[in-house]
Amino acid sequence: GVLQAIRRFSFAIHNLQSTTMRWLTSTVLLLLYSQRADALQSILPFQSTLTKAKTSNIRTVRTQILAESAAVTSAVENGVNQLKRTLEREYASFFSPMERGGYCFEQILFLSHDLLHLTFVFISLTSEYYAEGVTFDDPMTNLEGVDAYQKNVDMLSGKNIIGKILFRDAGIVLHNIDGGEIKDDGSINDIITRWTLRMTFQALPWQPTARFSGISIYNVRPGGPKGVQVVKQTDFWDSINIAEGGQYKKVETGKAIAHFLDQLKPDQFAAPSAGTELPYQLLRRGSDYEVRRYPSFVAVKTAYERRDEGFTELGAFSSGMDPLAPALMTVTSSAEPKYMMWPLGYTKPGFDAPAELQMANEKAAEKIWKTCEIVSVPERVVAVGSFSDASVEPVVRKADKVLRESCGRDGLTVAGVGDGAVTFAQYDAVYSMGKRRGEVWIELEESGHPWARTL
Repeated sequence: GVLQAIRRFSFAIHNLQSTTMRWLTSTVLLLLYSQRADALQSILPFQSTLTKAKTSNIRTVRTQILAESAAVTSAVENGVNQLKRTLEREYASFFSPMERGGYCFEQILFLSHDLLHLTFVFISLTSEYYAEGVTFDDPMTNLEGVDAYQKNVDMLSGKNIIGKILFRDAGIVLHNIDGGEIKDDGSINDIITRWTLRMTFQALPWQPTARFSGISIYNVRPGGPKGVQVVKQTDFWDSINIAEGGQYKKVETGKAIAHFLDQLKPDQFAAPSAGTELPYQLLRRGSDYEVRRYPSFVAVKTAYERRDEGFTELGAFSSGMDPLAPALMTVTSSAEPKYMMWPLGYTKPGFDAPAELQMANEKAAEKIWKTCEIVSVPERVVAVGSFSDASVEPVVRKADKVLRESCGRDGLTVAGVGDGAVTFAQYDAVYSMGKRRGEVWIELEESGHPWARTL
């Protein structure tokens, strides 16, 4: 109601004939909108300012108004920056706890019969940065109030009785946080976070892990004890909410529930992995692909004609080492060599490069291993499409084509367009039994995805 009244007031001031009155009324409007005690102090000499404006240089008054406006904008910008840092802390702790406050005095300004009255109202706060009636909407639930949201998070993280029975190992990773710019009219652009959520459903015998990636959109307005407040949070999942062009749209709740239940189904008998998997950070779990960030790693690489020969060559070279899965193959055209590489080591968190692999370097220097070389692969973001058929060229190229189309549909830009190269990964041994796990990998342009490192 207050914001609507302010908007109507802002249209009304444009009809005032007096330039001086327009400036002075604009000042009152700014003070109403900011609700800051320090700004409110500046209106006490209102009548004397009006008298001076009639007889003194108008530029002085205008300078004062502009200075006050800049101060208000700066205060709101500071509040937004503090809110972003608060959100980072909340994500890091899985919202345990959320940033809460106690009680405060709210400053309310009343304008009546050309007199300004400042009234203090004692109110209860649900949270320092969340409005009392804040709403939280995601594809499966709709909640109102911080307490309801906190109870839902506590269940997922196993902090209450139901949560302890159903879930374990819940966690969320914040990838980046954007938005929050101040508009010319004083309103605030939405703040958007990108994240990946996981939880293990331990009530089932096979204890499946469900993973969701997506965005949260925070509608923010000036006000509250910290200068800005979240009035609404809307969550979207990458797997069901992405529309053509990469925009997010709401879907029916039934679709979200079906997607969650689908992740709880037991896997078919899968072929065992050939080794410990190269770790990665899941950035997006889309409807038919994933986006992952892989750390820089060191690998042994060789050219091959037949895949089993490449496995034999690299298997012999890495004897006594602990190579990682998957084996990565790159194929360009039938006239050019094909390459296979096995990861041997990767950059661990807190380090700038992989640990030196002395044994691998010494072997690579021997003439007997002249067909093998040690290569360094930088950190990269890749789109990944899965297939379970044998890794023959028609299957791989079809999966690559489908993945490129999916990336274009969702607004992602792939690297190396038109060079004909295909990179695919094989996790299981050549002659293993069971459901195979094959993937095609396509590197994304650094500027062609929304997961640039900002944290």
